[in-house]
Amino acid sequence: MKVIIMGCGRRGAQLASMLQREGHDVTVLDCSEEAFDTEGYLPEDFSGTKMIGNGMDLDDLRRAGAEHADAFISATRGDNRNVMAAQIAKHIFGIPRVVTLVHDPIRAEIYHSLGLRTVSPTRAVAELLKEALEAPEEEPLPSSAEAAEG
Repeated sequence: MKVIIMGCGRRGAQLASMLQREGHDVTVLDCSEEAFDTEGYLPEDFSGTKMIGNGMDLDDLRRAGAEHADAFISATRGDNRNVMAAQIAKHIFGIPRVVTLVHDPIRAEIYHSLGLRTVSPTRAVAELLKEALEAPEEEPLPSSAEAAEG
């Protein structure tokens, strides 16, 4: 699958790395050159395409291969940028699978009702925290001294 990811922060880089390891053709698009520096979040062995550009710019999306992409994910910190880029990917380029990160859970619901696949990290993390809170207590692990004795 040919995948374009807009945003090379922690989330976008992690996703790019995961998808590439599974054998997908991944292009990561970010406005900042620093996103691709050795200090960035992509692992050194990332062999996908790294491209400086704006996911809301039609020419940049064409250079990234949007006309032949199977999937587009917008994963920046900006809800408005993510939604705008997702709509361009879906409606102008006709990319079949489009997912957008929307931090505000209320906005995520609104955009979802307009036909976008949305993920709200705020809601997802709150649900994970609630699950951890409600999970039964696990037995404590033995200390290193107890493990050595046993």
